[in-house]
Amino acid sequence: MRLNSSSGVSESIGFILILGMVISGIALVTLFGYPLLLKEQANANVRNMEKGMIVLQNDIKSIAYKSVPFKETTLLISGGSLSLKRPAVTPSFTITYPGLASMTVAPGELEYQSDSGNQVVILENGAVIVRQWDASGSSMLAEPRWFYDDTTKTFVIPLIRLNASSNLSRNGIGTVQMKIVTPPNSIEYLSPGGTVQVTYNMDIQNNHLDAWNNYFVNSLQMHDNAGIYEKFNVDRLVVTTYDITILTL
Repeated sequence: MRLNSSSGVSESIGFILILGMVISGIALVTLFGYPLLLKEQANANVRNMEKGMIVLQNDIKSIAYKSVPFKETTLLISGGSLSLKRPAVTPSFTITYPGLASMTVAPGELEYQSDSGNQVVILENGAVIVRQWDASGSSMLAEPRWFYDDTTKTFVIPLIRLNASSNLSRNGIGTVQMKIVTPPNSIEYLSPGGTVQVTYNMDIQNNHLDAWNNYFVNSLQMHDNAGIYEKFNVDRLVVTTYDITILTL
């Protein structure tokens, strides 16, 4: 008696083809899909920290401008770390004006750096700045509260220093506690028709010059004189310094 085994051969070939398709699909997902998923997760983490930095910016505004003595905010710091960099020689701001020979203030900064990418989010002198770790460019996500009044020709410059007893760093879930240390120090200078000059002394390793350049030139309509930003015809300059201590991260 002769047996016909063609059906068994067909089932074997079909199984091998299906298995090959499944393995190929898994390989394609692993090769292309998984890295894309990780990239999207990293981008989501950065977007969340951008929102978190804006929340902290509002906390600082409440402390500095609304006389709130203490603020506390809990953040989910995922996919990277949040650190406080105490004031150093750079970055800093130098301001000159008739009657004010020169004034330099180093603001310190809160910085989030992504672990899986090169995105960096910074809170510096009341501004939220974003940049790439391996690139020199930067942009301002949320502006500080510098102000020029055309009617009275008054230029108001708030300078916010973030400091702590030591450098701080946190990942995971962190609670940012901050308070103002001493009452704000506000000084007024009068010089009708005077010129205010502002210089941003950048940190070469953490360069945020492009963000501040765009803010000075486009938002405040200042003149860029080889890195010295000038505001002409200023009758009154008000410089207020706020010292805020970061207690915990």
